[in-house]
Amino acid sequence: MEQNRTIIRFTMVIVMVTSFITPFMGNAINLGIPQIGLEYNVDQSWLNWVVNSYLLATAAFLLPFGRWADIVGRKKVFIIGMFLFALTSLGCGLAFSFPFFIIFRVLQGIASAMIFGTSMAILTSVVPAKERGKAMGLSAAATYIGLSLGPVLGGIICSTVSWRGIFYFNLIVALVALGLTLAKLSGEWTGADNERFDTKGSVLWILGILLCLYGLSDLSEGLSYIVAFILGLLLLIAFVIYENKISYPLLPMRMFMSNRPFTFSNLAALINYSATFALVYLMSLYLQNVLQIDISLSGFILLSQPIIMAALSPLAGRLSDKISSQILASLGMGITTLGLFFFIFLNANTPIVLIVINLAFIGLGFALFSSPNTNAVMSSVERTLYGVASSTLGTMRLLGQTLSMTIVALITSLDMKDLTLTSPGYIASFLKSSQASFIVFTVLCLIGTFASLARGGKLESPQR
Repeated sequence: MEQNRTIIRFTMVIVMVTSFITPFMGNAINLGIPQIGLEYNVDQSWLNWVVNSYLLATAAFLLPFGRWADIVGRKKVFIIGMFLFALTSLGCGLAFSFPFFIIFRVLQGIASAMIFGTSMAILTSVVPAKERGKAMGLSAAATYIGLSLGPVLGGIICSTVSWRGIFYFNLIVALVALGLTLAKLSGEWTGADNERFDTKGSVLWILGILLCLYGLSDLSEGLSYIVAFILGLLLLIAFVIYENKISYPLLPMRMFMSNRPFTFSNLAALINYSATFALVYLMSLYLQNVLQIDISLSGFILLSQPIIMAALSPLAGRLSDKISSQILASLGMGITTLGLFFFIFLNANTPIVLIVINLAFIGLGFALFSSPNTNAVMSSVERTLYGVASSTLGTMRLLGQTLSMTIVALITSLDMKDLTLTSPGYIASFLKSSQASFIVFTVLCLIGTFASLARGGKLESPQR
């Protein structure tokens, strides 16, 4: 029994470390992008690929690696992923040209898919059902700590070392997690070791997701993005048709057709990220360009949201072990809806204190939603599908993030076309675009609240 408790504790530490890495790197590298542009002498359109290349690769490979881990072993895939993540972090730090840097970012995204397609599945396999919500709450807290420390620690690293230091820091953290896994996690976790891997379905999925997300990344830019999105959609339709015909599908469609909690929990996650991900982007522009607040103070104001999320996620996770996820997650989305509704009325005279309070209020809503919703997804499937369930939820998150930025891009392209920061009508146009964006996000979040309620009561997995 004590040995089991030791494995659980080390599993928690390892998963928390990996949950910290990606959000930290994402927020930290944003501060290093100007330095990257100067060093490699590339323009903004190419610099966008510093982030997009990583996100696209992660989203495309999450589900295939999650399913592969269910078949060959979750720890095995996790270890390979951590090793590749450490190697590609070193490659990014040493990259001598921009094309090589982007290649390593793509490979880093693939490594991340191996890690995050398995980490939550390992956690679900190891931690008893009655403690699962608490464990997921701690994992979520580590994610939000990464979000909070990213701008602060990333700024320090960029100013004292360079942007390359961010990747060396990630290399060290990855090696620590890899060492702990090799030394402390004994045994292996599978669930579908007697099944075959769906190679054809994986190809259809990867190409479909890549084209869809590439198209969504900038639909307002022209025909090529629209064509890419339509082709991706057609490939995903072909994927669904093919998956219904084979014995061992990459994504069993019965999970969506017959498992109400799984379906609506994933739908709620997709809508929640679609409604909230662009919030920080919009608020950063609002604070710096409308209220004329400097970048460091703006960063501290924006910290009020992730700090609340980090502080309250463990509590929300523990509550989800005792109270229906339907109630907690829906309450969280309801609170978030109210917070987004308030931001519709932002103007050039909105007091800073109200902004901070509302960001913290939205942080409370997201904390109540995130851990219970994750617990609901992972508790609604059999052990054989833990990797698939974890990967599906991660894909919903990435799709939601892309949709959120697409909504803002479409609205700003209509209201702010050809306007620069010095243009006379910039502030008025930005506030108009911001208002329209928050109206859309509020409506989306309200719909998501009903999707969360529609999942039904707490469903216990038939195989714990």
